[in-house]
Amino acid sequence: MSISIRTHEGHVVRTEADSDATLEQAIFLTGVWEGVPLCSGLGRCGLCRVRFRSKPPKPAAEDRRRFSREELANGWRLACLHPANPCDVEIPEPVRAARTGLRAIPKLESFDLAVDLGTTTMHWAAASGDEVIAEGGELNPQNGLGAEIMSRLAHAATPEGAQTLRDLVSRRIRKLVLTLEEVSDGRCGKLVISGNAAMVYLLLGMDPRPLSSAPYGLEYRGGDERTIADGIPVAYIPPLLAPFVGADISAGLLAVEINGQPPEYPYLLADLGTNGEFVLALSPEERLIASVPMGPALEGVGLAFGRTAGPGSVTGFDLTPMGLHPRRLPGRTEHPGMTGTAYLSLCANLLSLGLLDESGRFGHGTTPLAARFAARVVKHRGEPAFDCGDGLFLPASDVEEILKVKAAFDLAVSALLREAGIGPSALKTFHLAGALGEHVGIGDLERLGFLPSGAAGRVKRSGNTSLRGSLLLLRSEEARRRALELPVNTRLLDLTEANDFTDEYVKRMRFTHVG
Repeated sequence: MSISIRTHEGHVVRTEADSDATLEQAIFLTGVWEGVPLCSGLGRCGLCRVRFRSKPPKPAAEDRRRFSREELANGWRLACLHPANPCDVEIPEPVRAARTGLRAIPKLESFDLAVDLGTTTMHWAAASGDEVIAEGGELNPQNGLGAEIMSRLAHAATPEGAQTLRDLVSRRIRKLVLTLEEVSDGRCGKLVISGNAAMVYLLLGMDPRPLSSAPYGLEYRGGDERTIADGIPVAYIPPLLAPFVGADISAGLLAVEINGQPPEYPYLLADLGTNGEFVLALSPEERLIASVPMGPALEGVGLAFGRTAGPGSVTGFDLTPMGLHPRRLPGRTEHPGMTGTAYLSLCANLLSLGLLDESGRFGHGTTPLAARFAARVVKHRGEPAFDCGDGLFLPASDVEEILKVKAAFDLAVSALLREAGIGPSALKTFHLAGALGEHVGIGDLERLGFLPSGAAGRVKRSGNTSLRGSLLLLRSEEARRRALELPVNTRLLDLTEANDFTDEYVKRMRFTHVG
C-alpha cells in the first residue's frame, strides 16, 4: 500500500510506505518539501505539518504542544513524529528557504567552481581567474533526512540510504554546473568541494561507519582529486584534519593565513555551524583543533520560529526607550520567522533587561522599561514564552537550545586554551567564520557568554572562510601545497574523551562565560 499526498495546489503525489522511515522522510523524498528547512525528527520547527484525511495516528507529545484540540481532532500531526505507514494526507503550502545567486554572468569560455558543503547549507562561488562572477547559497538538499551530522549518518547506515544521500547532493551540484554553463556559455573547468568529514564521505560514497560510532576514525583524509558523478568535473577535496574537523577548516585556515595580511599568533578560528569546529593556532607550526556538536539552531533550523535568512526574516532586535524593534531583511513573507542571529540578539536584549536570567529562565525585569515588557512573557503552546509580536514567540524550549549551543562553544574554547596553557587575554584575534560569524552581533555573543568579557574588541568577522579558501585552492598550486602541510602541524583535542566532559558542559549551561 502507498502514501497519498495532496499538495496545496491540489496535485496528488504517491509514494511507497516504509515503516522504517518517518512520514516526513517519505514525503521529503518525493520532492514536495524541497528547500524546506525541516528539523527532521526533532518535532520542533512545525514545517512538516500534515493533515490526515482519515484514520490519524495517536498524537505524540509534540503534536499536542503544536496543535490545538480542534486541529488534533481534524487530523493535524507533525509528519516527523510518525512512521511512514500507508495513509492519505494533505499538506499546506511549504515554507521554503531562500535560494540566492545566479545574477547576470558574463559570457565566458570557462569558469571554475568552489563549493562549501555544510551540513545545513551549501554555499558556492563561480570564478574566472581571480574574479568571482557569481555566488549563492541554499539548503543542503539532504536536510530532510537528518538535521545534524549523526542523524544524517544514521540514515546512511544502509547502502540504499547512503546512496540516496549521495544522489541528492551530486544531482544538485550537477544541476548547478549545468545552469552556470548554460548562462555563461562556458565550461566548468576546476572544482573544489570543502565540507566536514561526514559530508565529504557521503558525497564520495565512502563507508561512513568510521564516523558513526566510537572510536571515530578517518580512512580517507582528502588532499586529492576525486570523481563525484557524471556531468561534474573531477573535484579537489582539501585535507580532512580529524573525524569531525574537515576540509572546510583546512580551506578556512588557508583563507586566514595566506589570503591577505599574515595573522598574528596565537589566534582562534571558530566556525559556527551545525558542527562547531575550532582551531587554536599557536604558531605556523603548531595548531590545536577540536569539534563539538552544536546543532542547526544557529542556522535557523530546529527552533519553533526559526528560519534561514530570506525575504522578511527577522535578523535581530534593537532595544530603544520606545520598545524592542525587529530588524528584517527586505521583502515580504506569509511565514514570519527569526534567523539564528535574531535569536541571539533577542536573548541578549532580554538578558540585559532582566527578563531572562543566567540560567535561561524568564524573569520580571530589573527596570521600569523591563517591567513594561514583563507582560509579554506569556504561555504559548503550554510553556512560558516571550511574545515578540507579529505572531513570533521565544519559547523556553528555544532558549534552552540556545543555551546548549553556548555551552558547547564555551567548552570547546576553554578546553583548547587550557590545553595550550594560555588564557583568553593571550589571543590576538578571535576569527568568527561561517555565515553566522559574518552577521551575528559581537556584543550579543559577549553578553550571552560565548566570549569572555572584553574579547569583543579582538573579534574579527571572517565570513565564509571555507568558501574563500576553496577559491584560493582553485587558482593556487601554492595553496594546495600549504593545505597538505596542515595535518602535519595539527593536533586533535578529543573533548569526548575527557572524564569530566558532561560536568563541564552542564556547568556552562548558563548565559555567562565559564573559563
